[in-house]
Amino acid sequence: MKSKPTFIYGILIGILGIVLFSSKAVMVKLAYRYNIDALSILLLRMLFAFPFYMAIAYFYRNEKKDTTNRKDYLWLVFFGFVGYYLASYFDFVGLTYIKASLERIILFIYPTIVLVFNKWFLKKAITKVQKLAILITYIGIVMTFGSEVSITGNDAFLGGFFVLLSAITYASYLVGSGWLIPKFGVMRFTAYAMLVSCVCVFVHFGMVSKTDIFNFPWQVYMLGLAIAIFATVIPSFLVSISIKLINSSNFAVVAGIGPISTIVLAVIFLNESLTMLQIIGTLIVISGILLVSKSRNS
Repeated sequence: MKSKPTFIYGILIGILGIVLFSSKAVMVKLAYRYNIDALSILLLRMLFAFPFYMAIAYFYRNEKKDTTNRKDYLWLVFFGFVGYYLASYFDFVGLTYIKASLERIILFIYPTIVLVFNKWFLKKAITKVQKLAILITYIGIVMTFGSEVSITGNDAFLGGFFVLLSAITYASYLVGSGWLIPKFGVMRFTAYAMLVSCVCVFVHFGMVSKTDIFNFPWQVYMLGLAIAIFATVIPSFLVSISIKLINSSNFAVVAGIGPISTIVLAVIFLNESLTMLQIIGTLIVISGILLVSKSRNS
C-alpha cells in the first residue's frame, strides 16, 4: 500500500499529465483548419518529439540496473507500437470526423478496458471503491455525451469507431507500462516506447503518403511543435510517473479529468458549445476523481 502523501502526489501528477494530453485534441482540430491530413500532423508531432526522446533515452540509459531480457524488449516494442502509434493514429483519424470534446468523452471508455485487462492478464481485482468511482464518472460522461451524437450524425459513428479503437490500444499500453516500468525505469521506458512509436509513424508516412511536409502554413508547424512538447513529451513522462506511484487501475479512474479539460479547452479555443448538462456532468466526473483519491489500494 502506498503512503497517503505518495498516493496524492501520484494523483496530482496524473491529473496534470491528462490535462496536457487533452490539449492535443484541441490543437489537432486547430491544425485541421489548414487542410492538413491526420497522418501528416501525426508525423509533425513525432518529428518534433523525436529529438527530445533520443536525448532523454541517452541521458537515462543507466537510470536503472538492467535486469531486463530480450522478451522484455520485445514487449516494449509491442506496447510502443500499439499504445502510442496505433492509438495516436486512430485518434487523429477520429478527430477528422468529430469534435474535440466528443473525442475525449468517447476515449474515456479506456479506464474500463484497463481494469478488465488488469483483471484478465495481471489478476488484479477491481476494488469496490474503483467500481463506485467508475460508475460515478461514467454517469457524468454519459450526461456530457448525450446530445452530441444527434447533432453530428453519421460522422459521429465513424469518428467514434476510430476513437474507440484508440481507447482499446491505449488501454493495452497502460496495462503493459504498469508491468514494464519497474523493469526499465520510468524515464527510460517512456523514451524507448515513444521512440518505437516515432519510427512506426515515419515508416507509415514513407510508405503511404505523397504529401510534401515542407509546404504547410507556418501555423501548422507551430501547432505540431506545441503538440510534440506540451501534449506529447511532457505528459508522457508525467503519466508514466503517475502509473508507477498509484498503479494503472487507479490512474485509469483519475484520467476521468481528460474529457472535462478537453471540453473546457474546446469551448475556449474552438468555440464548441458547453451546455448546462455538460457542466453538471463535469461536476459528477470530478466527484468520481475525488472519490478514488481517497482510495490507497495498490
